[in-house]
Amino acid sequence: MFEVVIGLEVHTQLNTKTKIFCSCATSFGEAANTNVCPTCLALPGALPVLNEEAVKKAVCFGRAIHARINKKSVFNRKNYFYPDLPKAYQISQFDIPIVEGGELFITIGGENKRIGITRAHLEEDAGKNMHEGEISKVDLNRAGTPLLEIVSEPELRSSDEAVAYLKKLHAIIRFLDISDANMQEGSFRCDANVSIRPRGDDRLYTRVEIKNLNSFRFIQKAIDYEVQRQSEAWEDGTYEREVVQETRLFDTSKLITRSMRGKEEAAEYRYFPDPDLLPVLLKDEFLSPKIPELPDEKKERFVKEFGIKESDAEVLISSLEMSRFFENLLAKNLNPKLCVTWLTTELMGLLKGEVGIENSPVSADKLAKLIARIEDGTISGKAGKEVLAFVFESPEFDIDAAIEKLGLKQISDDGAIEVIIDEILAANADKVAEYKGGKDKLFGFFVGQVMKAGKGAFNPNKVNEILKNKLS
Repeated sequence: MFEVVIGLEVHTQLNTKTKIFCSCATSFGEAANTNVCPTCLALPGALPVLNEEAVKKAVCFGRAIHARINKKSVFNRKNYFYPDLPKAYQISQFDIPIVEGGELFITIGGENKRIGITRAHLEEDAGKNMHEGEISKVDLNRAGTPLLEIVSEPELRSSDEAVAYLKKLHAIIRFLDISDANMQEGSFRCDANVSIRPRGDDRLYTRVEIKNLNSFRFIQKAIDYEVQRQSEAWEDGTYEREVVQETRLFDTSKLITRSMRGKEEAAEYRYFPDPDLLPVLLKDEFLSPKIPELPDEKKERFVKEFGIKESDAEVLISSLEMSRFFENLLAKNLNPKLCVTWLTTELMGLLKGEVGIENSPVSADKLAKLIARIEDGTISGKAGKEVLAFVFESPEFDIDAAIEKLGLKQISDDGAIEVIIDEILAANADKVAEYKGGKDKLFGFFVGQVMKAGKGAFNPNKVNEILKNKLS
């Protein structure tokens, strides 16, 4: 009945060593109000000086999304009461941002969809308010940290698409190494603008902004709740009263959105060019930064070079850490498809909660050694799963030590295998005769009997090889 219209505003902290308008450090986790200076504190006479590295990183992002880089851009003052910015205004970009236009592609239901990006502009981050009972404190360490605000077109039509877009954007930013994009630390956070309209209607109805979402799971739940709230209001006839243009917060314990304040329009911010900062004029050498291999390019290479399925390649480029892990496996000259299976199915199946690929107790070197032991016949694939589960829980063991402790090493000794095969064939002389008479399917029976007698310790390749020789 309804079509969902979603536009996203992402704020990502750029990983420069110093703040955007002063030389204070941007390090996270320092004692409150230690990374501050007269500029951060807005003391009289302190003037901002633009950080060149922040500009370079913004241009790098613009090139990665095929955007237009404005050779001239302007910083503005955005006037608003910020309790965590001593100036009571924010230095941002409004009418002439550094990056305009652009696009990225997401995969939904096996199909690619283009999502347009309106703009990406530079600005300064605010500090952090802390509330302890009736006392409120402010930590200004974060104030002035360079932010890149990335604004999408309202072209997302579901919470699934929104999360897919954010994950792709997060991956691009990490691959470019312009931000650590750590959501828990607030380095990558999102405001979601959500509205609904009758399917087939082209109008844009009242939008609600959900502020400061910093986990993919909560972003999805916040959008889903807001869509449900607006849809119910429409059906109840209370839409015009209940759905107003406002900023809402997502309650992560009750999983609902609640009103925070009325949404300001651009005019209410009274933007004007910052008189303390000259327009940014980019030299030609700034416009062509070196761009590393990005997720979509890496995906295409994985598919072409290694014959990997597109769906598997999509998983492998989902994060910088996953991509690096896979490429570390490939560096050991292992079968690429075997690497994909053991990484995306077996190892990923063990990761949960706080344990991700970036802090997996099984390193790429360990997994590579496990795969090598399967390839060289030291252990079977089934035994490999046992070894992987063991070293995942007991990372102090290396692969060979784990195989030895678990007693899973395959027997490849021809003599030992031949003894068992001779016994099996002697005990089943009638079936041997049937096999030699043309009943080829009995070969599987003999293999099964030998493996059973060997309690799974025999190398199946050796068993097959010796059996064929004995029966021919």
